Amino acid sequence: MIAAQAKLVYHLNKYYNEKCQSRKGAISKTIREVCKVVSDVLKEVEVQEPRFISSLSEMDNRFEGMEVISPTEFEVVLYLNQMGVFNFVDDGSLPGCAVLKLSDGRKRSMSLWVEFITASGYLSARKIRSRFQTLVAQAVDKCSYRDVVKIVSDTSEVKLRIRDRYIVQITPAFKCTGIWPRSAAHWPLPHIPWPGPNRVAEVKAEGFNLLSKECYSLNGKQSSAESDAWVLQFAEAENRLLLGGCRKKCLSMLKTLRDRHLELPGQPLNNYHMKTLVSYECEKHPRESDWDESCLGDRLNGILLQLISCLQCRRCPHYFLPSLDLFQGKPHSALENAAKQTWRLAREILTNPKSLEKL
Repeated sequence: MIAAQAKLVYHLNKYYNEKCQSRKGAISKTIREVCKVVSDVLKEVEVQEPRFISSLSEMDNRFEGMEVISPTEFEVVLYLNQMGVFNFVDDGSLPGCAVLKLSDGRKRSMSLWVEFITASGYLSARKIRSRFQTLVAQAVDKCSYRDVVKIVSDTSEVKLRIRDRYIVQITPAFKCTGIWPRSAAHWPLPHIPWPGPNRVAEVKAEGFNLLSKECYSLNGKQSSAESDAWVLQFAEAENRLLLGGCRKKCLSMLKTLRDRHLELPGQPLNNYHMKTLVSYECEKHPRESDWDESCLGDRLNGILLQLISCLQCRRCPHYFLPSLDLFQGKPHSALENAAKQTWRLAREILTNPKSLEKL
């Protein structure tokens, strides 16, 4: 048994050093290329409208606010300034969303974003995005990369197509630190020892983002109040949770397997599903020793089996907001197909670790 486990870990490490590292290298190269173009577009936007200041900056070989959705799809979060005169309200009426309401009607004229405030005193995510989209469309025509970048027109999101190869969504957002949303107040669960009080404090201190984008939990049936709402996002908090042990290595392997074998019609699975399932696996295996390198095979198999279960049940709850289903709106046939493909992968890795050389 121990020999079999050691053999699996050997092949997984080989897979990580060869396939995962080359994926990382290729994506880093793409990110540099994409960020050059996006930075240029955002510089033009800023000239026209100084309230939209580019926050895309490089730190320790990472671009702040850049999320990889797949090797050809990215999201850049553009942090806006001065949320000050608004109160953050998440009463649970819009799963995964919250609203920003003027703290005092008399402060309307003091807001940097005065013309995007609705009659009832809400800062409208949709109105800000609509204005930003107009500015980006103008900037694309003026920027020095205009021959290789186009705006994607059939969506209310701000999306660029670069060199006909990459899609980048640019999402205006507010960073919220020092508060934690009421809709995530149940976390951490009292009976689960992970991640421990110190890490919990760090995660909550990271806070969350409010994004101006379509809220997929509403599945296209948006009233005006709902389209004024902002989408909750916990990228930094989630990244902090996955520090230590082989957690990030495990996630890197899952992303690589997804890119190579689970990029399927109907796009049932993305990197975020994998990240979510690693967090749930951490709860099931709360001890630090469970994430030792020698346990990599067990953790990977556990997550793949959990993924199959989610695909078969057609439900993948968001880690911090479990009432939010990350499979909402995905075609059932695509989820079934993904379950079959994931099962094939899991069985192959479990019964024949050497097959990783070909996966």
